[in-house]
Amino acid sequence: MADLLSDEEIEEKLPKGWNREGTEIVRTYEFDSYLDGVGFAAGAGGVAEDAWHHPEITITYGSVEVRLTTHDAGGITENDMQLAERFNDIYE
Repeated sequence: MADLLSDEEIEEKLPKGWNREGTEIVRTYEFDSYLDGVGFAAGAGGVAEDAWHHPEITITYGSVEVRLTTHDAGGITENDMQLAERFNDIYE
């Protein structure tokens, strides 16, 4: 099981565009259309499956919200930070 990050580590490692909400890190990605968001979510889902780390993804018109936490650790770990960075990479 992965180790929980301290509050200081979370603040230091939080990727661009992400915010902390309790035991999760959260980002809303913006898109020009619904299908652009669906495409991003599909790509993010593939990346998450490869990492065997599955976020909560909510798709609405023009945006996709992603929430990451490591359930078996009970909070935020390095795994969440790494996956958030990978999502940022496919968004840019």
